Amino acid sequence: MDRQNGFMKNFSIKLSSKLETRKQNNALRKLSLPNNLIDFSSNDYIGFSKNKAIFEETHQYLINNDCIQNGATGSRLISGNHKVYQEAENYIAKFHQSESALIFNSGYDANVGFFSSVPQKGDLILYDELCHASIRDGIQLSNAKAYKFKHNDFEDLEKKIVNFNSNFNSNFNDNAAIIYIVTETVFSMDGDCPNMEELVAISEKYGCNIVVDEAHSLGVFGSTGEGLVQLLGMQDQVFARIMTFGKGLGCHGAAIVGSQELKDYLVNFARSFIYTTGLSPHSVAAILVGYQHLKSEKQTLEKLRENIIHFNQEKNLLGLKPMFVRSKSAIQSAIIPGNEKVKSIANQFQEKGFDVKAILSPTVPEGQERLRFCIHSFNTKEEISEVLVLLSTFVF
Repeated sequence: MDRQNGFMKNFSIKLSSKLETRKQNNALRKLSLPNNLIDFSSNDYIGFSKNKAIFEETHQYLINNDCIQNGATGSRLISGNHKVYQEAENYIAKFHQSESALIFNSGYDANVGFFSSVPQKGDLILYDELCHASIRDGIQLSNAKAYKFKHNDFEDLEKKIVNFNSNFNSNFNDNAAIIYIVTETVFSMDGDCPNMEELVAISEKYGCNIVVDEAHSLGVFGSTGEGLVQLLGMQDQVFARIMTFGKGLGCHGAAIVGSQELKDYLVNFARSFIYTTGLSPHSVAAILVGYQHLKSEKQTLEKLRENIIHFNQEKNLLGLKPMFVRSKSAIQSAIIPGNEKVKSIANQFQEKGFDVKAILSPTVPEGQERLRFCIHSFNTKEEISEVLVLLSTFVF
């Protein structure tokens, strides 16, 4: 017993030491309570999370379909595949002009499930160095080799493809290996987008499969918020898209859209899908109703785009452009190096009534700390102008 207590004590000391290091680096993460500040921090880009009509229609949908249950009751392969799933997945597949859609419990689960199961031993994963942690975690579980390429640098990407093909052809007699190119249509910290036309051209030149995370693109790009891939008409050139619902759609969960064969494979081999309780009927119904509202609320989507343009115009007029990462999305990041400095400015914003969050290292590399402004359809132009005027007074 004493030996066991000694192990527990040593384990606790190690954890405490790591927390203390975070404190010393001014990087300790804490949970914050909801506030009544003007929202420039959430991913609720088009306000669907607080949309009363979506809330009421979701409830009514369940009543009309005699689906009065609070939970899924089990994994989807056991007892949790309630009837709302089929309608939602069929609607999502049609909306995204894809053969199939498979709903996961979260974007994290979708990425971990895909990358841990689809790329095989002998395959190669080439991923943008700024890809989300969920993509990286899934890749770590994969049996495929993986290398990152420089952010949005397709010359670097092409060099790595050529190098792999050269080594592969000299060591193997068949061409069974697949190269997966992984990127995001909107990067969550920088808010910038890759040149999808160039990426597709490279993938077709070398016979690669493109996998795109559209978490911050759904509800933002396209006439009905369908995402950047469809806006560019490239859905047939992309092997798989991960559509996450906790951002623009304002609810929870995610779906992988692609071929029917891909869906069948994921149902059989994606562990984050197989070994977890399904989403509740209410959660899946909220996804379905949210998608239906994307088609009916084009004015809301247009208002978001107008606000993004206004934000970019205002930051240029105020001379703030050099400190911002170039972005035409709803995510606008102002680089302010140093955890202590950027946290101090974020606190000043909150004292003035604006919810602007600091993004600290190690979430972003040291020296790339930033204020992350999220633009919404419900922000007024006056609020956007005021928050940028405040920024100029805080930094100049």
